[in-house]
Amino acid sequence: MFADRATIIIKSGKGGNGHVSFRREKYVPNGGPDGGDGGRGGDVIFVVDEGLNTLTDFRHRRKFAAENGEEGGKKKCHGKDGADLILKVPAGTVIKDAESDKVIADMSGDNKRQVILKGGRGGQGNSHYATATMQAPKYAQPGGEGIEIEVKLELKVIADVGLVGFPNVGKSTLLSRVTNAQPKIANYHFTTLQPNLGVVDLDGAKGFVIADIPGLIEGASEGVGLGLEFLRHIERTRVMIHVVDAAGTEGRDPIADIKAIDKELAAYDPELLKKPQVIAANKIDSIYGDENEIIKALKDEFEKDGIKVFPISAVSGQGLKELLYHVSQLLETCGREPVIYEQEYDPALRFFRDDPYTITMEDDETFVVEGPKIEKMLGYTNIESEKGFLFFQRFLKEQGILDDLEEHGIQEGDTVKMYGHAFEYYK
Repeated sequence: MFADRATIIIKSGKGGNGHVSFRREKYVPNGGPDGGDGGRGGDVIFVVDEGLNTLTDFRHRRKFAAENGEEGGKKKCHGKDGADLILKVPAGTVIKDAESDKVIADMSGDNKRQVILKGGRGGQGNSHYATATMQAPKYAQPGGEGIEIEVKLELKVIADVGLVGFPNVGKSTLLSRVTNAQPKIANYHFTTLQPNLGVVDLDGAKGFVIADIPGLIEGASEGVGLGLEFLRHIERTRVMIHVVDAAGTEGRDPIADIKAIDKELAAYDPELLKKPQVIAANKIDSIYGDENEIIKALKDEFEKDGIKVFPISAVSGQGLKELLYHVSQLLETCGREPVIYEQEYDPALRFFRDDPYTITMEDDETFVVEGPKIEKMLGYTNIESEKGFLFFQRFLKEQGILDDLEEHGIQEGDTVKMYGHAFEYYK
């Protein structure tokens, strides 16, 4: 069975605790603390596997966890780091936070590998806490907690061109005629139960990938029939080919069909109608009577809006060359890059959601932000790095700390202190 959606729970590894121990050697009078650091927890990493084309591997298993780091040992021995969890997905998989439905990562284009959840840091052993006044510390730092979230995986097929239309209008036959794909073809509704992809090769022009999207029916955007299951695959395409039964072999009106499909696309996502479109008036070899009358009606209705109509026969091959070269030209004008979804949510932010913090004012009108939320965040990321500082800025916004500072009367240019770090506030 084709699987293009899955909901799973992923968890990064907990960091190992720091160790408390002391040197006890026969000829060493002042042994001192020698507890080692704990190992870091394993990360959860998603990797694109070009050999996969479904999410079937995630249908029968729901929970995935990286390995925890091991506790530090005696003689300053460092605990073993937890093994990373590598999850392989097909290209085009979008990872979303299940609670907010926001995009965490899009495994498309150049993004072949991404760390989704970082493991907890390893705790420091008691050897780090020895001072002149505390020479035998019996304290070690606990390891950082791992992060657990529920995510939705959605596979959106990556193709340049999508074939859309009602069931049984000849989309699969067209795909099999112009590419090396071998879809199942039969004369009944909903033959196609999964998107089929094929590559079109053209002499003197760039080839492209074409996808046969399962037939839509009226009400698809509301969950009727199979259409809604596959509307998401049209989002990736850059050009749409409306395939209609110009012969009306099932008593359908091709003009009404195209308008009905456009209505379903608009109901799902209005942006879809902004994509370049072309109409393939199929089955002209089966037309009884005046072929030109039907084609003329289609052209009069749609070509005034810049949507060209091509009379074709997917069975005999008539008109296919003209259609494909026109589609190739459309692809050149709308760019070659597929749709890539930007990150909307960083799951690490949930790690700090329930921790408290306080805002106080010093005598010199410096704002001091402290508390477990801030302390944990500063221990989680390196704000000296560019990536870490961007996370820090997003953290302040997402956690409502910036709004809270404004309620306390902060002005541009005022100083904010956080555990030894000082920043000037700019809106």
